[in-house]
Amino acid sequence: MGTSSRCVASCACSLLVPDARAGRLARLTEALGAAHLDALLITSLPNIRYLTGFSGTSALLVVTARDALFITDFRYQTQAAAEVEAVATVHIEPQSLWTGLWRLLPGHPAVEIVGFESVHLVHRDFQRLLEAGSRWQWRPASDLVEDQRERKDSDEVALISEAAQIAVRALARTLPEVRAGLTELAIAGVLEHALRVEGSEGFPFPSIVASGARSALPHARSSSKRVHEGDLLLLDFGAEYRGYCADVTRTFVVGRATPEQREIHETVRIANERAVAGIRPGMRGRDADALARSYIEQRGLGELFGHSLGHGLGLEVHEAPRLSRVAETLLPPGAVVTIEPGIYRAGWGGVRIEDDVHLAPDGPVILTHFARELIELS
Repeated sequence: MGTSSRCVASCACSLLVPDARAGRLARLTEALGAAHLDALLITSLPNIRYLTGFSGTSALLVVTARDALFITDFRYQTQAAAEVEAVATVHIEPQSLWTGLWRLLPGHPAVEIVGFESVHLVHRDFQRLLEAGSRWQWRPASDLVEDQRERKDSDEVALISEAAQIAVRALARTLPEVRAGLTELAIAGVLEHALRVEGSEGFPFPSIVASGARSALPHARSSSKRVHEGDLLLLDFGAEYRGYCADVTRTFVVGRATPEQREIHETVRIANERAVAGIRPGMRGRDADALARSYIEQRGLGELFGHSLGHGLGLEVHEAPRLSRVAETLLPPGAVVTIEPGIYRAGWGGVRIEDDVHLAPDGPVILTHFARELIELS
């Protein structure tokens, strides 16, 4: 499921071949024309990485009809040269990035109307646009880059798939170490160590380890609670590979499962299976959500499935498209989404099973290959 909105790794190698990035910049330029903008100021680091390959944490990017201006600071001089110079003009700014922006923009007299990412720009920086940038007309823009990012190309799918394989290998490495008496935090430590050993560059969100009644908290924080025999044990975690994210959840029982635990787990497993088998590009997000929700409702447990079925995956662990009861937008071909039905009963516990699925032209492809049947951990 995940709890963080950002997954930006910092590696010193270029993320994508120049041709892929050049194509993305060209499509963005077309979108600027359709939006009646002369340029777009990009402040979102995932969007900057998508367009340029930059994996650092400090940058501004301006895309015009004719070129792309990339601004960063001295810390990234060598890295930006390696990652970005093939597709954008790199400027190393000795003061603030904004000083560099005001210095460079006047050199582009054809740029008068500039869009800014209204979803990502904080108020302090918006004030900069109104004050120091008053000579330009600023227009709020949203999703000009994100709309592209929904449709993953083959390189992106391969990177997400590798992140997913890292995640499931780490889970397989972790489970033999789990036993009653360990705290949730200790199990999270074992899991996160395994993720690093298997090649994860970081953690897209803090790993969730929730046991017993706490497994009914969909976004629980791992705690000092000790795991007991008979507890449900929910593990929700992610991996990163070259900036791209995977997001996986499995629920186990420590010791022998009760009939009720088995029944609830089987209901969630079948809901997951039906959604994975039935999801297709071109369907509405709410219709994808209904693939799992309708089955859980048929079992009389609909009110215990309170969150959406899933979300997009990529450079961020939570990105478009949405799979929810109210999502009217169509699922694009090529998207990678999570399928994560769950049932949660306060005071008893919860079960969630989450997989990452590529919406390929020939049908859905599961990227997270790990058993979905209930596993009892002895």
